[in-house]
Amino acid sequence: MGGWNSKGKREADGLLKISTAFLKKHGYFNTGWRSGTMTWTSGWDEHKSSVGIEVSTGDNYLRIHYTQTDRDTDVKKDFDYKIPLTTTPCRYGSERYWFTCPLYRNGQYCGRRVGVLYKNGDYFACRHCYNLTYSSQNQGGRYKGFVSIPDIEKAEAEVKRYYYRGKPTRKYRRVMKLNEKFEIGFMSMALMLGTTAKKIKKGR
Repeated sequence: MGGWNSKGKREADGLLKISTAFLKKHGYFNTGWRSGTMTWTSGWDEHKSSVGIEVSTGDNYLRIHYTQTDRDTDVKKDFDYKIPLTTTPCRYGSERYWFTCPLYRNGQYCGRRVGVLYKNGDYFACRHCYNLTYSSQNQGGRYKGFVSIPDIEKAEAEVKRYYYRGKPTRKYRRVMKLNEKFEIGFMSMALMLGTTAKKIKKGR
């Protein structure tokens, strides 16, 4: 899964991924502790992949567990690990959850605060660690006006100080505004896709 762009970078769009937006939409941040299963279907043969997840907002972690079969040796291996969660305040008093990327590369811990984790190896990690790109980044202005997770991540990286004299700094206000636009865009897209699906079903 996942294509490649002209520069030899793998595109993140087709990979298995877990997002804080998905977890929020399905209420994983509302109950203190909740477990479930995430399942993806791909390919002409509708191959299914699934992972067990557990979210604790009290201890601030996402636990992921799954079994993976090595394609060359056909040996099965179990994975079970926790990913730290962190939060930042939103403009209207609520808070936004983020993952802290758990991957080590060349002996160095990543620790980036990100909204999406991708599986491009044995573990789920951020797109920076896997050097991933997005297909939308290669399609000009097709998605102009939409706020993407890379937009938020870039703005977050520029924030050195969140508050000054009890008020959000200019750069942090920009991050909060992008978060707000992202949430609105996400909900609008979900509504649009839901409407399209209903039309298709009705047409049948």
